[in-house]
Amino acid sequence: MDTADKVAPFSVTSLDDLAEIYHAPLATAVTKETDHVTEPGRAFIAASPFLMLATAGRAGVDCSPKGDVPGFVQLLDDRTIAIPDRPGNNRIDGLKNIIDNPRVGIIFMVPGSNSTYRVNGTARISTDPGLLGRFEVRGKLPRTVIVVAVEVAFSHCPKAFVRAKLWDSGREIPPGHVPTHGDFAAYRDGGDKAYAEKYDVEYAERMKSRLY
Repeated sequence: MDTADKVAPFSVTSLDDLAEIYHAPLATAVTKETDHVTEPGRAFIAASPFLMLATAGRAGVDCSPKGDVPGFVQLLDDRTIAIPDRPGNNRIDGLKNIIDNPRVGIIFMVPGSNSTYRVNGTARISTDPGLLGRFEVRGKLPRTVIVVAVEVAFSHCPKAFVRAKLWDSGREIPPGHVPTHGDFAAYRDGGDKAYAEKYDVEYAERMKSRLY
């Protein structure tokens, strides 16, 4: 057997293996799915300042954060979501994936809430002037708008947030124990702590004019 064909011990390699471990899902975990955004879902999206957008294409997979003030994502109707794409680093990995494969997954979050709202669907990228205009902030338009046709939507179990104590964790982490953007830049560029601190200060200043 070729090395590439060898399976590591205890690997789960089939749907039957998974079914034996996890058994059938709870009935409510299945019946809560809808093919549209429900009234509570609409309210959750309106309250959400942050989401994670997952995409996959021939070049690989991507999971990108999107965030702004609550309500930054708009519903065009109960089966269509519009997400503005603001200026970033121009890697546009997720947008490239959407061109290649329009299937996307989204998780909406609200700080302090252990609930999340999930949406799966197909996406397209729009530069429609009328649509861009709906997302104008400080006189600036998004580069594009990601329009998602909803296929499946549902609220998600809060256990992960509860186990992680996500919204309380920041109080337990002493300042300086989490690498900053500057720390990553210093590692990349061969810089020292002073380099990292200078980078963080300059980056914070640059961000003031580059958020929109």
